Amino acid sequence: MAWASAAPLPPRTPARTQAQPDHREFDATLDVPYRAGPGAHRTIAVYLNYPDQGRRHRAAWQLELRSRTGAVLRRWHGAAQLGAQPLTVRLDWDGRAGGTHRVPAPGAYRLRLRARSGASIITQQWPIALGTTPLEALPPLRPLATGAARPATSGPPAPDEADIRPYTVYYGNLHSQTNHSDGGGDLAHCTGAQDPQSAALGPPDAYAYAQAHGLDFLMTSEHNHMYDGSDGTNPDADPQQATALYQRGLQDATTYNASHPGFLAIYGQEWGVIASGGHLNIFNSPELLGWERNASGQLLADTATAKNDYASLYSLMRARGWLGQFNHPAPDQFKVNGVPLAYTPDGDEVMALCEVMNSSAFSHSADESESHRSNYEAVCDQLLEAGYHVAFSSDQDNHCANWGASYSNRSAILLPSGTALDNASLLAALRARRVFATMDKQAQIVLTANGHLMGERFVNCGPLALSVRYAGAPGRAVAELTIIEGVPGRNGAVSELAHTADTSLTPAPGQHFYYARLTQDDGKLLWSAPVWVSQQPASLSCAVPP
Repeated sequence: MAWASAAPLPPRTPARTQAQPDHREFDATLDVPYRAGPGAHRTIAVYLNYPDQGRRHRAAWQLELRSRTGAVLRRWHGAAQLGAQPLTVRLDWDGRAGGTHRVPAPGAYRLRLRARSGASIITQQWPIALGTTPLEALPPLRPLATGAARPATSGPPAPDEADIRPYTVYYGNLHSQTNHSDGGGDLAHCTGAQDPQSAALGPPDAYAYAQAHGLDFLMTSEHNHMYDGSDGTNPDADPQQATALYQRGLQDATTYNASHPGFLAIYGQEWGVIASGGHLNIFNSPELLGWERNASGQLLADTATAKNDYASLYSLMRARGWLGQFNHPAPDQFKVNGVPLAYTPDGDEVMALCEVMNSSAFSHSADESESHRSNYEAVCDQLLEAGYHVAFSSDQDNHCANWGASYSNRSAILLPSGTALDNASLLAALRARRVFATMDKQAQIVLTANGHLMGERFVNCGPLALSVRYAGAPGRAVAELTIIEGVPGRNGAVSELAHTADTSLTPAPGQHFYYARLTQDDGKLLWSAPVWVSQQPASLSCAVPP
């Protein structure tokens, strides 16, 4: 079958089975200025949405002002009936705490949103600054070289940079859709997910747009259950047409890469459904996976995978050598034997990334001004505490034709300098967890531990020296730095270890992970990849192989 990449796919009007389509779930986000306006005033916006074909749902929300130590200083709360249109609750805040209405001391604080509709619970937390706060003084880092989309930096490295200098940083977006599923909507009319395969713009259009907007790589991650042209199940679907479309997408990426050196086009699938499941990307599968069958019982995919069976999917991915990413994770998703966010050894082997922050999937902004943004750090922490070795990513989940342009956030990978950006080198970086997440496409963060680069797992005896280095755009500075610590397999809560660029400690014997979260003076966040440390008792030699 031959058709132009910019043309819409053949129209379909299939009958659909009764299933809850994706993108009709409860959603809540928090938008708050990092710094107050005149008189310490700022407007907080709580955005609530339940796009369930106009059906009404009750939602309740609570917002807390918290100190750095977690003390609750003020609360707001409310409830609403959600219908066909989203609701924005605006709160005009004078900067005072509750109770005595005193003004909190200048410093770093957090606003924590908890919203609920039925069984769906969403938690978001964002940093804010109150008053005039001192900036953090970090040791200087000459920016690492960057990909073809940006000029390389020059100048001698700082004396302590020998362990991080041989890398080049590439910035991109690892989560987006085109007209192969429910994306590719024209910006002039796009307000949400498109009817599957109805839009005009396909993968080649997405790659060209992303490259023109300065990205080094883009993954078009198409919903695996929409290759039949339906967000339910099309009983009349042709299996060969579904699998041929997936192969066409793989070829589109290969063809684009051949004629556009310096940019990496990636094609893959977003597996799963959100309701009672969870979305994850599979970066390197040559096979379309699925569970749907037409009226004749024919599988509408290359390889059968049971819906919502994550344990079996992880095992298949490990057997095939595929890598994945947890997409916009929620606390009740990715169940194994009924347990959400459950650890399996196969899952740990194949799941390399966790989306820690995304801009709105349905943004039609093309100037990086999207204000609806979601923070998933708390759920990623749960996955780390479960035992998963995941680094953080930050993507856009574009459904409108603004691939990489809705906001300034990026997933950034580190490749050894001199290594070409291609599928093999990107997968190698993901396997090594040489990745950081950033809301600022010009910023860099690197964490090292006793000279080991972020993403590494190593055995340690004695003291552990953690070092964070940052490079930002001209004029940018660090407002807050936090080093987070946790214990893989504990299934507990992470804690804040330190707020300095260099810190030393002697961990208790056992397993630990550490990562850095940095807040710029404009409120934008960066997350390093974790390091995983197997701390040995003092009585043992450190000559234990990693």
